[in-house]
Amino acid sequence: MGLEDVRAALDAACEGAGRAPEDVALIAVSKVQPIERVEAVLAAGHRVFGENRVQEAAGKWPDLKACFSGVELHLIGPLQTNKARQALDLFDVIQTVDRPKLAKTLARLAQETGRCPPLYVQVNTGEEPQKAGVLPGDTDGFVAECRSLELPVVGLMCIPPVEEEPSLHFALLAKIAARNGLKELSMGMSSDFERAVAQGATSVRVGSAIFGARVPPH
Repeated sequence: MGLEDVRAALDAACEGAGRAPEDVALIAVSKVQPIERVEAVLAAGHRVFGENRVQEAAGKWPDLKACFSGVELHLIGPLQTNKARQALDLFDVIQTVDRPKLAKTLARLAQETGRCPPLYVQVNTGEEPQKAGVLPGDTDGFVAECRSLELPVVGLMCIPPVEEEPSLHFALLAKIAARNGLKELSMGMSSDFERAVAQGATSVRVGSAIFGARVPPH
């Protein structure tokens, strides 16, 4: 599709859902993409990006941020506790807080450094054993625990099971967020972001539809 086509489709989805386009952020997922493709999207004026791995982000984004102002970088992949300090330095938003050990580590680092980016709790809406995320039934308690640690939790994130209707998972995430007073919902990817918008997504994570097929590292 490309950036402009995705923007047009996102605007149309917002219009269809009776929502303002500015209420839904487009996160361009740049993981495992050649640097030239990322620079082209930056040159086109886009500034919100998502990365899955701290190490990969550390290898390219400090230089890119030095060349292009106003970049907002989201961590959308699993975060190991031993990479938490580096993640706090690199990312403007962390979307994958998913366990008490990580929450406590982030709280300790926030106290040490005096700062912490906005955080999302990742919810494993499909209760898939191989996937990261808090189980839906445990989310209320985990959000409360994060708040007791004075962590700035602002929203929820999910990745629905591939073989299931994503709208059901988006609706579940929205319901959990509402009862916890959380306004941000990160849900929807290249294949289903229109449905996520209809269910209240405030950000969608789109990679291949913007950049083309991923190019794995050798």
